[in-house]
Amino acid sequence: MPPTSRPLRKLGFLTIGLFDEEDPRRGHESTLEIIELGERLGFDSAWLRHRHLQYGISSPVAVLAAASQRTRRIELGTAVIPLGWENPLRLAEDLATVDLLSGGRLNPGVSVGPPMHYDQVKGALYPDTAEAEDFSYERVRRLLGFVRGEPATDFSGVEGFEVFSDRVQPHSPGLGRRLWYGGGSLGSARWAGEHGMNFLVSSVVKAEGAEGAPDFAEIQLSHIRAFRAAHPDGEAARVSQGLVVIPTDSASPEQRAKYEEYAAKRTPRTATPQGPARLMFAPDIVGTSAEIAERLHAHAAFREVDEVAFALPFTFEHEDYVQILTDMATKLGPALGWRSGV
Repeated sequence: MPPTSRPLRKLGFLTIGLFDEEDPRRGHESTLEIIELGERLGFDSAWLRHRHLQYGISSPVAVLAAASQRTRRIELGTAVIPLGWENPLRLAEDLATVDLLSGGRLNPGVSVGPPMHYDQVKGALYPDTAEAEDFSYERVRRLLGFVRGEPATDFSGVEGFEVFSDRVQPHSPGLGRRLWYGGGSLGSARWAGEHGMNFLVSSVVKAEGAEGAPDFAEIQLSHIRAFRAAHPDGEAARVSQGLVVIPTDSASPEQRAKYEEYAAKRTPRTATPQGPARLMFAPDIVGTSAEIAERLHAHAAFREVDEVAFALPFTFEHEDYVQILTDMATKLGPALGWRSGV
């Protein structure tokens, strides 16, 4: 087995936080319990995926505020907040507040672009400014500035009995270094690097200009290298990879069958680029921790990273996530060279 060029330093996981419309509290409570379990198992980070107008977490920052009060060590991230739905100034206030409540453990990941199904939702989201909204990288730049303490207004001082600041309050000094960009293109990789962000890579990339049968790992590797080449920290710039991996070491026969069926249904989309954007999807990896580790060690992009946030599959049951996370922490992580800090 070829060794990784970067020993795995941080082990994290990502969840979508599904819930039943008739009992949404239970679904959110399940997510919080999973984060608490992650901390007990020694995971370095837990990340929430964002879903609007669906039965998944629509407000990860609020959920992570709750998680910050039920954990003490594990880092808490978003992967990712789509900024097309957000006002950067207001989001900066929320992020700084939760970061302070967590003791400096927040890792906000963001992305840009128009909201999904924008034509159907723009009347509710931006009834007066839908055609004027800017969904470019400028939206991220504004958030970066507000989080890092740049002025938000030209007014500060005392007015009557009230004191006003010219920058977002509260200000959390370290948060600006823990902002991540979730990108799947060379342009995103370079932009994130040039602006000193951290970089989240996932199971989706754009096959830009690739001829024939593009190789997912090689495309992702090119993004990681482009990001680091543009970043002030160079090779030390932080990159986290988020593939879907499902260890089966302690799974029941029924769970193994379910996991294999899930992956098989999603495999056809990994064969060729999908849609006008030519999106490439990585295959889900199901198997024992030893089998998964062997495949990851052969993955060109994985060999370039020392942080991961493995994505939990959609639609599984709470007990499935408990089994998967337990195997990740006790079997897969050590097989990848990771050692728990607890």
